[in-house]
Amino acid sequence: MSRIVAIVGRPNVGKSRLFNRLARKRISIVHDQPGITRDVISAEIAEGAYTLLDTGGLGYKGIDTPAALTKASEQQVEFAIASADLILFIVDGLSGLSSLDEKISQMLRKSKKTVRLVINKADFDDSKVALDEAYRLGLGEPLRISAEHGNGEQDLRAAIMAALGPEPVVDDASPKTAADPLCVCFIGRPNVGKSSLSNNLLKSDRLIVSETPGTTRDSVELPFTFKGRDKKEYPFRLIDTAGIKAATKLASPVEYFSRLRSLDAIHNTDVVFLVLDAMEGVTQQDKAIAGEAIKEGKPIVIVVNKWDLIQKAFAKSGGFAPYKSERDYREKYEHALFERLFFTPGSPLIFVSAMSGYEVDRMLNAAVKLNRTLDKKLPTAKLNLVLGYLAERNPPAAIGGTRFRVYYATQTSTRPFRIKLFCNREEKLTEQYRRYLEAGIVAEFDLAGCPIYFDLVGKKKDETRGSRGGGNASAENRAAKWKMAEGREVAED
Repeated sequence: MSRIVAIVGRPNVGKSRLFNRLARKRISIVHDQPGITRDVISAEIAEGAYTLLDTGGLGYKGIDTPAALTKASEQQVEFAIASADLILFIVDGLSGLSSLDEKISQMLRKSKKTVRLVINKADFDDSKVALDEAYRLGLGEPLRISAEHGNGEQDLRAAIMAALGPEPVVDDASPKTAADPLCVCFIGRPNVGKSSLSNNLLKSDRLIVSETPGTTRDSVELPFTFKGRDKKEYPFRLIDTAGIKAATKLASPVEYFSRLRSLDAIHNTDVVFLVLDAMEGVTQQDKAIAGEAIKEGKPIVIVVNKWDLIQKAFAKSGGFAPYKSERDYREKYEHALFERLFFTPGSPLIFVSAMSGYEVDRMLNAAVKLNRTLDKKLPTAKLNLVLGYLAERNPPAAIGGTRFRVYYATQTSTRPFRIKLFCNREEKLTEQYRRYLEAGIVAEFDLAGCPIYFDLVGKKKDETRGSRGGGNASAENRAAKWKMAEGREVAED
């Protein structure tokens, strides 16, 4: 049963603040500057079992917002109104009604939808709230609320439930056949095509797309279903994020909060799509964004968008000298890309076009595969053999007369993969050798795209000094002791 509640109104009347209050968490960006919200933001409200939509302000004519964006934002509002079972029309109780409020009320009456008029900013006495004017809109008894301080919140929640009717009854005894949705998000610099890719996957224009950088400001979550190569249907939850600018280049509080929302989306996702611009290659900011995903322990699919521009260049004029063909260019491009993104060993690399749909499905197939890989168990015996082989093939450099040595290793968790290494001296493991070991494990166990973290447990310095020169037998004894220690630790856990 459809249960959708949309919040609409002119700019800067407190729609996003009310949305966050009803959702009981900060989702939409709240700022005194009008025109911040552009896309439709949604949240599932457990109390009442309905979907809440936050919309952009109707009628905004800001000098910093192109007319095309204003039109696109209003189209999103029209979509929300058409989808809604209940519309909360928000007006500013302190500034009084405007001609724009009256135009919006006329549009809502024509929609034939259930509408509740909500007077926001009702923090003061009745003399400061424009109650008399509100009745002129012909939308019935207004509800008074303070989205900032919570006055009238319970009355509003009760009014929403009264309009929607009783919550749908869920039969807990019925078996659940659908798997949990796989959460993916697009991250990248502004204007690399994240929203265009999202719309391509959704087969709709749910997200505003513009050549103007910074069009998306909030992180938008949307569900969809994908049929994989195995012909099975997989539920997805897609997060389209704002472009992540460098912290030193943030020009306003809005950009600051947009960046925080995008970083928070990375934390809450299962698989990350890092979107790059095919014409620009890997920039320093792309490296920083990829580093944020690695820091959160998320697997990465690298998506090179706008590849249609490369294809057109080769079709029209033979492409770019000195590359012989598109294939030659792609191979050189891939080599240069991984030289810069060296800390993403084995990540799937997909060349796509959001405009034409070229290879877009491959992204989701890669995400499905990565999601399965995240639960893989690494056999302890084989893991130790692999680490031994890697050390024999390329021994670590001696630092202060001592080489880093692993006595025993075991996997301790998945999502992300964590491996506990019992070793001689933790500080002897250099960053370069760490990356070498990680890459070797990724290649041997087919963990392409999945980050690996080592938790080091070293011996005390006096124990290390006392064990020098003990030969292979003493090394085997030390390994046995470490293994026993690990067994005791697991048993205690």
